[in-house]
Amino acid sequence: MKQSNGNILQTATYNIQRAIERLNVDPDIVPFLIEPREKIVITMNPILSDGKVASIKAFVVRHNDILGPAKGGIRMTSDVTLDEVTALAMEMTWKTALIGVPFGGGKSGICYDPANISSQAKEVIIRSFTRGVIRQIGPEIYVPAPDMGTNEKDMGNISDCISYSGGVSITSGCYVTGKPVVIGGILGRREATGKGVVFTILEACKKKGIDISKSQVAVQGFGNVGSVAAVEIVKAGAVVVAVSDVTGGVFNADGLDVDKLLLHVKDSGGVKNFAGGKSIDCEKVLQVECDILIPAATGSQITYSNAELVKAKLIAEGANAPTTPEADDILNDKGVFIIPDILCNAGGVFVSYLEYTQETQREQMEYAVVEQRLRDRMHKIFNKVYDYAESNNVSMRAAAMDIAVSKVVEGVCARGLLP
Repeated sequence: MKQSNGNILQTATYNIQRAIERLNVDPDIVPFLIEPREKIVITMNPILSDGKVASIKAFVVRHNDILGPAKGGIRMTSDVTLDEVTALAMEMTWKTALIGVPFGGGKSGICYDPANISSQAKEVIIRSFTRGVIRQIGPEIYVPAPDMGTNEKDMGNISDCISYSGGVSITSGCYVTGKPVVIGGILGRREATGKGVVFTILEACKKKGIDISKSQVAVQGFGNVGSVAAVEIVKAGAVVVAVSDVTGGVFNADGLDVDKLLLHVKDSGGVKNFAGGKSIDCEKVLQVECDILIPAATGSQITYSNAELVKAKLIAEGANAPTTPEADDILNDKGVFIIPDILCNAGGVFVSYLEYTQETQREQMEYAVVEQRLRDRMHKIFNKVYDYAESNNVSMRAAAMDIAVSKVVEGVCARGLLP
C-alpha cells in the first residue's frame, strides 16, 4: 500500500474494498456498496446579521438506503468538502447496519465556520440550509442530526423551519433527530455517543484482561464525544491523564480533574492554560504513556507518520475514521486492540433511532430506559464483532465491516437488483 497520511474518503473506500474482497461479493452488487445514491451541492445566499449577503456551499450525500432512510449528521466547518461528506455518509451506512437500526447512510456539510458568528447569524444559515435541501430531508428519505459544528438548537431550528413551511405545528414524523427534548427530542441523546464509547471500552477491558480501575486514559478531542467519554471513564474508575482540543493539550501523570477541566473549558473556550496540568502540544496527546487512547477529534489523526509513537494498549475510536489504513496495519502489528469507529461511536445513531421511533409514536422514553437500551445494544454488538474476529482470525475493524457489509448485501438481494 502507498504510504501516506491519507484522508477519510481514501480510508472509507479502502475499508469497503477490503470487505468486498474478504466476502467475495457478487460484482453486480458492488456498485450498490460503493457508489453514493445521491450527491447534492447547493449554494445558499442568506443575509446575515451584519446586513451582508453570504455565499455558502452546502452538501448532502445519501450513500445508501437499502435498509432504510439515510441517517447522518450535519457537519458545519469552514473546510468541509464533498469528499469528506461522502466518506462520512459511507461510514454511516456500515454503522447503522452494524448497530442494527433500520437506516442507511447519509451526511450533510455546511461550509462555514460557526465559531465566530452570532447565534442569530447561525440560525439564519441553518434555516437557509433547510430551505435549500427541503426535497432531500424526510422521515423516509434522509434524517439529519447534529455533528461537528452543529447542536440541538440547530436541529430545533430545522424542525421548526420544516413545520412552518408546511403550515403545521409539528412535523408529520421525525424529520431530524438530536432536537431539544421539549420539542420531541430524547433524553440522553447528547451523551449517547460518548457513553457508547465507554460501554465498548468496558467490554473490551473484560475481554483483554485490563483492569479499568488501574488504567490511564488519554482523550484527543474534548467536544461532545470526548468530554462525555472522559466523564464516564472516570466514573468507571480510570484516570484521565491527557486531553486535547483545538486550543491545545494538557497532561497530568497523576490524573486530571475532569470536572474542573469542564468548567475551565466552559469559561475559557478550550483546555489551553488549564491549571490542573502542564501544557503539551495537541498531537502529543496521541503519544502519551497510557493504557487507553480515545481519539475523538477528526479523521486521519493516527497515520503512518505517528502510529509507531502510540503507546496505548487499546484504542477506542470516538471520531469517524481517525486511523488511516497504513496506521491500522502498524497498530495491529504492535498488538494494539482497536475498537473501530463504526462500532465504538455508534451509540449516537442508536439513540437517534429511539428518538425517531418515539416521535413517530408520540411518546417520551425515560432516561433510564434510554441508557439501558443503549448499554444493552452496545454490549450485544461488541460481543458479536469480537466473536466474529476471534472465529475468523481478523481484526475488530475487519469483523465489524464484514458483518455490516453482509447485512447490506442481504438487503440488496432481498429487494432485487431491478428498480
